[in-house]
Amino acid sequence: MNRDLARRRSERPIVVVDLGGTWVRVAASRPARRTFRGRTPGVAGLPALLDRLWRRWRLAPRDLAALGVASRGIWTAGERRALARRLRRFAPRVLVISDVEAAYLAALGPGPGVLLLAGTGSIALGRDGNGRWARAGGLGPLLGDDGSAFSIGRAWLRADAIPPARARRLATAPDAVARIAALAPAVLRRARHGDAHARRVAREAQHALADLVVRAAGPRRRAASIAVSWAGGLLDDPRFRAGVWRALRSRGVRIRPVAPRATAATPEAWLSLR
Repeated sequence: MNRDLARRRSERPIVVVDLGGTWVRVAASRPARRTFRGRTPGVAGLPALLDRLWRRWRLAPRDLAALGVASRGIWTAGERRALARRLRRFAPRVLVISDVEAAYLAALGPGPGVLLLAGTGSIALGRDGNGRWARAGGLGPLLGDDGSAFSIGRAWLRADAIPPARARRLATAPDAVARIAALAPAVLRRARHGDAHARRVAREAQHALADLVVRAAGPRRRAASIAVSWAGGLLDDPRFRAGVWRALRSRGVRIRPVAPRATAATPEAWLSLR
């Protein structure tokens, strides 16, 4: 009887949420197999989004094994518990962790290394052989996010690369950070086509991201090669990513780039985390 119950529970889908600064991704594993991607509602708007998706997908809490949420801006145990309590009506089990921790475990598993995440914001998360975490960055657009899409867009605006009226509209918009970060792909395209200003902005961002990796690696950067993986839309660009690796090697840091095994929004990655 217990074995049958365990089997039935294992057959229930899990739903995972990757709640970033610009986008939110929601995915259900088999047999439900549903996906959603849209503008982030933030932590405050997540319950309302899940209400809509549960109705659209015809899901009930009893249908699920668990709900996993990887959220930007969630770090402390208290923050995790508070969000899990707000979401407990959606599934019998709710697991909340930071987006970068979920990205690390999905990309590198439980072993040592460094995960560099660069999207709207930026952060590096290191893990040593004893399972201890070390972070660098991740302090948001006012205090950090060096090398991020936002920092690239801001540097482009500071270079007077677009008309002042448009720059002012971007800077004063309610979603200014997301709008400014959205400039980054165009800046990187200009850099690839030889624009001197864009190349300087891209190079400065690559060195800033390399600095995050060095800080997250700590003393291990002087030891054997470090497994480094990546996440975030900015690092999906292979040429930009290669520039970050060059910046690290120019500092004498021995790295071993490791393609991410999965993303934090992949249900199968969360199955292993459970």
